[in-house]
Amino acid sequence: MYKNYWKIALRTLWRNKFFSAINIIGLAAGLAVCLLITLYVTDECGYDRYNENADRIYRLDADLFMNGTLFNSATSPNPMPGTLAKDYPMIEQFVRLSFEYDILVRKGNQNIQEHHSVLADSTFFKVFTAPMIAGDPLTALNEPNSVVIDETTARRYFNSTDVIGKTLYIDNAENCKITGVIKDFPRQSHFHFSFIRPFHEIWPGQGSDWLTNGIHSYILVKPGVKQSDIQSRVDETVNTYLSKQLEGAFHSSIHDLQGRGDYFRYHLMPLTDIHLHSDKTFEFEANGNINYVYIFSVIAIVILIIACVNFMNLSTSRSANRAKEVGIRKVSGSTRNNLIMQFLVESVLMSYLALLLALALSSLLIPLFNQVSGKQMHVDILFTSWLLPTLITLAFVVGCAAGSYPAFYLSSFNPIRVLKGSIASGFKHGWLRSSLVVFQFSTSIILIIGTIVIYNQLGYIRSRKIGYDREHVLVLHNTENLDKRIHTFREELLSLPGVEQASISADLPTVGGGNLNQRGWFRDPTLNAQNVIIMTSIYVDENYIPALGMHIENGRNFSTEYKTDSTGLILNETAAKMLGWRDLSGAKLYLPGDSNKPKAFHVIGIVKDFNFSSMHDKIGPMVMRLEQSWGNIVLRFKNNDIPSLISQIQDKWNSMAPGLPLSYTFMDNDFNNLYNAEQQTGKLFTTFAVFAIFIACLGLFGLITYAAEQRTKEIGIRKVLGASVGRIVSLLSKEFVRLVCIASLIGFPVAWWAMNKWLESFAYRVNIGWWVFVIAGLATLMSALITVSLQAIKAAMANPVKSLKTE
Repeated sequence: MYKNYWKIALRTLWRNKFFSAINIIGLAAGLAVCLLITLYVTDECGYDRYNENADRIYRLDADLFMNGTLFNSATSPNPMPGTLAKDYPMIEQFVRLSFEYDILVRKGNQNIQEHHSVLADSTFFKVFTAPMIAGDPLTALNEPNSVVIDETTARRYFNSTDVIGKTLYIDNAENCKITGVIKDFPRQSHFHFSFIRPFHEIWPGQGSDWLTNGIHSYILVKPGVKQSDIQSRVDETVNTYLSKQLEGAFHSSIHDLQGRGDYFRYHLMPLTDIHLHSDKTFEFEANGNINYVYIFSVIAIVILIIACVNFMNLSTSRSANRAKEVGIRKVSGSTRNNLIMQFLVESVLMSYLALLLALALSSLLIPLFNQVSGKQMHVDILFTSWLLPTLITLAFVVGCAAGSYPAFYLSSFNPIRVLKGSIASGFKHGWLRSSLVVFQFSTSIILIIGTIVIYNQLGYIRSRKIGYDREHVLVLHNTENLDKRIHTFREELLSLPGVEQASISADLPTVGGGNLNQRGWFRDPTLNAQNVIIMTSIYVDENYIPALGMHIENGRNFSTEYKTDSTGLILNETAAKMLGWRDLSGAKLYLPGDSNKPKAFHVIGIVKDFNFSSMHDKIGPMVMRLEQSWGNIVLRFKNNDIPSLISQIQDKWNSMAPGLPLSYTFMDNDFNNLYNAEQQTGKLFTTFAVFAIFIACLGLFGLITYAAEQRTKEIGIRKVLGASVGRIVSLLSKEFVRLVCIASLIGFPVAWWAMNKWLESFAYRVNIGWWVFVIAGLATLMSALITVSLQAIKAAMANPVKSLKTE
């Protein structure tokens, strides 16, 4: 019996090759897109879960609010984790990390710049899972001048992982003994370190300083301990230890701050939440965004529904043609259960064929999808233990859902009525199909509008005046390796043709505000916490402002002619407004000095506001100090022969720092990199919108083809009576045009609401203009018209004699 079901199903599919192909391809495309998005979402949600104790690890984050200024950081005071572990037995272990931005490692006569180095407590391997290939994790970080490296680094420097006891010459100062080799950190980790070195005390005096947030701290709690329980212990510790230093330094207790609405809080961030839920100052790496996970999950479901709608639409529209078949089968003795099973087998067969095609499509599209999404997924992920059974189950459910209408509705027909022709057929009165078509194109319109708004916002970001000129600016990185020779090197660069300005500073606006220093400045010498303002503080030289094309609005720039500029400050407009200063005469700010005595700084100028963070954040208060900061050299040039300029800079560098690597970027590229997530989102939206329209149009093509088939004789009669091709095309098209118009009326407000919610994440954003909706509506309408017209014209131009010869 079952063999007969499959045989008849295959014959039916082969007899209706065109409609079967449309059905299978449409569903396969939807399944493929849904599968790729599922892989993306699964990848995003899987970060840091490789750690054996991932569910018991927490990071200590700072959350400070003082006099209207907010400071959120992924760091905490140095003594906090150790104090917690000492006072509360529920904490099993802790580890502190201090990221080293760059180190120099000697290989032969060459110095190599390495970017993934960290200082860590010896307990690192007791908290995090980092399998060792060689060495003892319990003792690897006990010795002061030891280093643990990853497998890739070991092979790069020694062509082997058998390197225990060998040394690496690091930072031109230390011979570090290799005490361990670990496997490379998984891609799904919120940090990646190639070098792990020990620290016993990071900076003098930091061991008891509760007011400086400079360390990444992680704690491992014992099994069964709830986050709320340990959070209450953190609050107790802050009230006990931090409050004492606040009272001594700033003459205010935590209770005084809370009474004014200010606070010093420290929160526990679960390790597995960091990648998707944390975007704070001093993150180790750029994290993801949970909102994008939600958005793409919804898109995956919607596109799958569109594909299933197509599948059901074509299945139900074709099923009326089989009414006579049902009548004959019933007269011949088939039971209703036999007919239900037959229709379900046919539908499930098509669904599984679509699944096979979807797996093939996904395998082909994964490399392209990786480029668009920035992921590194492999084909073998499609056949993981949970994904394949889920897909098989999904295909079965879709097949049963699509086949349910013909199975249960047609099988209930009275055979006598069917064979007399009492059952109407055709596309007319298909309100369910019309509703499904409206749903498909509403979704397509929403995705098109989303794509336009995202690219419009990115264009606005690139064109908006940001307070500094990033064009024709070259950034030379890691120039601190030159030490005191850096000033001589700067003078050498200024002698090159086309170089207009050169500034030395580690603090650049394109590094993102999350990596710039934040500290509290006081309005008066009493250092009372009531008068503190947390401001971004950057260290610059006298050439910084002209090199970046900034503008002094009031006062003057730093100058070597004024010795008092060593205690001078330049504020941005936002800081000046918060302080209520217009006249700069006598304007001063204070910092705690030795023994917490006030150290005075005088304000010499106000610079026009510039974005020192991404446009997700409003411009906050900022202060510039004249102080040595040797991390980068910023060059403003007007030379159009950029390769020649780079070559000359390289020659100057080699003559002054032989064996040291030179690294450089262009500031406009660094600026664009701040919005990689948005650019990837725009590409993904475009891809999904194209797929959604393709699937919807594919289904529309099948429906109009079927509608034309059903009305073949009507079209023939109309042609004989003198109807033109244009009139017949209009007749077949107007119903679908009406459905697209209804879809626009539904899709427009939904898209407007959704994209306004997305734009709320930007402090500086575009308005959604009326033209966006016009373009989206016209694009969808044209896609539908082209799809419908292709088949409508073919039907209208057919010879009426062929359709009427049997009448």
